[in-house]
Amino acid sequence: MAGAGLEEFRRRWREELAQREGPAKRRLPAGPEWDERRRRQRGNGEGPAGAAREPEPVSQWSSCGAVRAAPGGAPAQPAPAATGYFELAKSLLEGGECPLAPPAPWTAGKSSCPGRGRDSEVSPVPEAPQPEHPETTGDDRLLEQLIRDLNEINEIPFFDIQLPYELALKIFQYLGRTELGRCAQVSRTWKVLAEDEVLWYRLCQQEGYLPDTSISDCSCWKLVFQESRAKEHTLRTNWKNRNGAVSQLQYELGKVLCDVHSCDGVVIAGYTSGDVRLWDTRTWDYTAPILEPMHGAAEPGSQPHVSFVRINNSLAVAAYEDGTVNVWSLMIGRDPVHCYQHNLRIQALALSLEGATIATASGSEVRVECPNDKGYWETAAHFEIQKLVNFLHLIPDTGRHPVAVAATEDVVYLLKAENPSRVLHSVYGQPVTCLDVSSKEAAFGVKSLGWMNEGNKILLYSLQTSQCLTTLGSSLGDFTCVNLRNSPPHLLVTGNKDRRVRVYDLRSSTSSCSLYAHQLGVSAVQMDDWKIVSGGEEGLVCVWDQRMGNKLWEMHARHPVRHIWFNTHSLITANIPDEKSPRGASILDDDLTAHRRHRGIIYAYEFSMDQLALESILPICRSSYDEVAGYNYNIGLAVPYDNI
Repeated sequence: MAGAGLEEFRRRWREELAQREGPAKRRLPAGPEWDERRRRQRGNGEGPAGAAREPEPVSQWSSCGAVRAAPGGAPAQPAPAATGYFELAKSLLEGGECPLAPPAPWTAGKSSCPGRGRDSEVSPVPEAPQPEHPETTGDDRLLEQLIRDLNEINEIPFFDIQLPYELALKIFQYLGRTELGRCAQVSRTWKVLAEDEVLWYRLCQQEGYLPDTSISDCSCWKLVFQESRAKEHTLRTNWKNRNGAVSQLQYELGKVLCDVHSCDGVVIAGYTSGDVRLWDTRTWDYTAPILEPMHGAAEPGSQPHVSFVRINNSLAVAAYEDGTVNVWSLMIGRDPVHCYQHNLRIQALALSLEGATIATASGSEVRVECPNDKGYWETAAHFEIQKLVNFLHLIPDTGRHPVAVAATEDVVYLLKAENPSRVLHSVYGQPVTCLDVSSKEAAFGVKSLGWMNEGNKILLYSLQTSQCLTTLGSSLGDFTCVNLRNSPPHLLVTGNKDRRVRVYDLRSSTSSCSLYAHQLGVSAVQMDDWKIVSGGEEGLVCVWDQRMGNKLWEMHARHPVRHIWFNTHSLITANIPDEKSPRGASILDDDLTAHRRHRGIIYAYEFSMDQLALESILPICRSSYDEVAGYNYNIGLAVPYDNI
């Protein structure tokens, strides 16, 4: 239905309603002279040229929009095809033809309105019946419902056909944001369709904006998409220009830092004092609680060193030098929910990304712990391996049956709970130097020795078929780190002792990017779709633009970088010393000044655009005076900001 014709149709209907609701109808003038003129017109069939004529009723339609009364003023005779406006409304609501459609067969052959003369033949159309009572009748409600229905678009024009709205919406779901913007400029109908909330909600979910929301949570998803894109652009600019806040996560009573891990902005750290600390950088709560160990009634300071720490969304795990493993729930409190013991020192610790599955390696033993259906912790699997385990990872998304990948000196094992250990890779004289796994693949570096030295390589294996998919690189230096789990699809990033960071394309098995920065070798690396963050043995943290291949900025600290984690708005780095008992320390164990340059440091960077001024304040300025004892030698403030 054309826009102009639709507006004309509505206007005439509203005029008819106004006339029907008026106090009285307009009448011709009364008097003998006018009565004689009316009798002459009824006798001759038409009046004189200058005679006055009754106003034409708007409730009758002709082939161009209105059916006029006969020239003689006589009431028109009813036609079989149209019996009034309300019958027309009922037929439209029941699926009849449009009132502005081409002329019906009973009007074919008649002249159009613009060229109609006084003697032209007009098909008789009855006048619409008038209600006897001024109150709103069922026909009035039917007429109002018809006008409201005409405001809705039920058919979408696609070239020379008309498609239902749902079918057109299904076609538009295959378009991106650029194509939807272009389609919105075609016509008014396509603009309404291209701005449908379903389409923009789907785009927000595809881009990762507000993933845990439903379509009814926002009234305008197109605006949400635009704001999210603008925020993403601002975050990228802040990353490139190093605009944001940086804070140090320190715990002086813990002495020397042993291990650090993080997940979604929550950082866990273990110290030589046996303490385990938590920080939540999402709320900038740096007065984090201490997770209490389960060592019995031991004297303070006699606890063993922390060997490894791991954390996910629900659990925190710490392994100690004496073979003890403590498990805390982040939802319950500081006391452990589970604890078990190994006879020997723990060489490796793994925690599943989601869920509650823990794997530990001690000596030639690999043990997998997880809660049962009733919530009680139990040993899900136990494996005996001939050599000491150097690397251990749990494969994500394996359901109720945990699967682990363990690497010894020159053998890689695939450990399944219901099956015995299976050798994934074994080449004598080629030790494994690094390991990382995803849900379907495992990548590890091997070192070539002997007279057949073909160079150090990265091997990519399929966990489903246990077959080698590809071999990457041929470097003179050892591959010290590899990141497969957090890399974009079909990409893999590695660090090498030859001071280079390399990005490999798994589809072509070639190196797509090579970056040179770290003088003592690369120790940690992670990448996303546009940037790379690498850490070196000399303590340097570098941020790279992957596409341009240039360094954006760098940050230096004293000790080697052992942990790197980042998301879109934050970055966590940890410089962990190799020497846990530094030489030159004071005889008194509580003298913390001797440990300051030896204890390591954790940096937290925040690049969010919503950051407030209060969030940029140093941690010492946010003291709440709730700790019994503590030291901080970084005091250099004029006005503190305390929460008293």
